[in-house]
Amino acid sequence: MATQSLEQLNTSVGIEAVANGTDLIELYYDRGWSDGLPVVPPTQEKLDAIVEVLGGDPQFVECKVAPRWGALTREVLAINMVMAGCRPAYAPVVRAAILALTAKAFNLNGVQATTHMAAPLLVVNGPVAREIGMNGDCNAFGSGNRANATIGRALRLVLLNVGGAWPGDLDKSTLGHPGKYTYCVAENEAASPWAPYHVEKGFGPEDSTVFVLAAEPPHSVTNHVANDPEGILDSICSAMSTIANNNAVSSGHCAVVIGPEHARTIAGKGWTRHDVRSYLAMHAYNFFSEISFDQRYGKIYNRNLPKWYKREPDARIPIVPSPDHIHLFVIGGEAGRFSAFIPGWGHMSSPVLRSIETATQPKAPICVDGTCYL
Repeated sequence: MATQSLEQLNTSVGIEAVANGTDLIELYYDRGWSDGLPVVPPTQEKLDAIVEVLGGDPQFVECKVAPRWGALTREVLAINMVMAGCRPAYAPVVRAAILALTAKAFNLNGVQATTHMAAPLLVVNGPVAREIGMNGDCNAFGSGNRANATIGRALRLVLLNVGGAWPGDLDKSTLGHPGKYTYCVAENEAASPWAPYHVEKGFGPEDSTVFVLAAEPPHSVTNHVANDPEGILDSICSAMSTIANNNAVSSGHCAVVIGPEHARTIAGKGWTRHDVRSYLAMHAYNFFSEISFDQRYGKIYNRNLPKWYKREPDARIPIVPSPDHIHLFVIGGEAGRFSAFIPGWGHMSSPVLRSIETATQPKAPICVDGTCYL
């Protein structure tokens, strides 16, 4: 069990020193610093390596984390990264992600405290994903990749330890979902027939970015028969067009993951990313009579929909207000005709896209609601 520099670490974060030989993993469980899994005991050497990558100055406050509004210093960020199992090279990604999550548009306070199951989904694009060995290929949303697992876990530990969103306390999620351990992935740019997501949004191929979305778990889409775009996309529309996911009753943003086999079929017919998003936005819908249960429970299902949607029985209620509310990624292994729909939290939160760099300010636009600003 690592105990070197423990007194220094404890002093730096205002915790009393403990005796050498202490079972630190059990101690951290007792003090409530874990996400439920064992954590890596921080040492000063590991902390210093991460703080150096972040730019030094361990007491520099990167942001405040809702809903407790705790101050995230570089030292505290490093502590949570080490506990999660991160390498120092992951630090720029983790920092960019937490800065995106704490942007006003994301509404982290609401995401952390909601009774819904939403968890922050992180998608990484650009050279950094390849440099640190992130997985956007086989089993991308699953186990087996250190970068994916520990970057997402570091974010969760920050949301718990600094943001204070402990289940049953400030986190009021009725069910939660497994992404609240880690929900981090890279786009499979090498297998994509289209330009990467961040390039579509105005970044250069040489830029690296993080995208965050308050999201439900992936909903699988299976289609092994269609040899045209419409057939594949109709299957995705079917997954999107339910009365149970949050987009159906709260509108807002969502993500669609196209598997490489499906993407090749769609692009092979000349369809662009914009074509795909436009088709899905037009053909994924429910009738108002369906989502309102024919008004037999009153009008409670009306209030979260955009004001410009008709409240008539035969009115079509789109899953998203526009194609720009669908965030399209190519992710997954080469074999298997599978894709996925990832519902968002609704209109209460907007996704954020920002660049990754070692400086504290982004060098490229930050994008919210499909609009980029400096």
